[in-house]
Amino acid sequence: MAAKIKKGNTVKVIAGDDKGTTAKVLKVLPDTGKALVKGVNMCWKHVRPSKKNPQGGRLQIERPVNMSNLKPVSE
Repeated sequence: MAAKIKKGNTVKVIAGDDKGTTAKVLKVLPDTGKALVKGVNMCWKHVRPSKKNPQGGRLQIERPVNMSNLKPVSE
């Protein structure tokens, strides 16, 4: 079955911690059946000090959400 969710679409999260959130799709991963949605499913990534980030610390990043938990919203 073809995915009805594409990059740039607006979707509503229908399950999970961010249920009810409406946001834009940043990237679709058809191989895994997931999509990256702006501001949804945020988690912390711990990074070691490096030249790019000399202090190290924690970065908050978005993780992919299963497409079955997303519903396209018509604008």
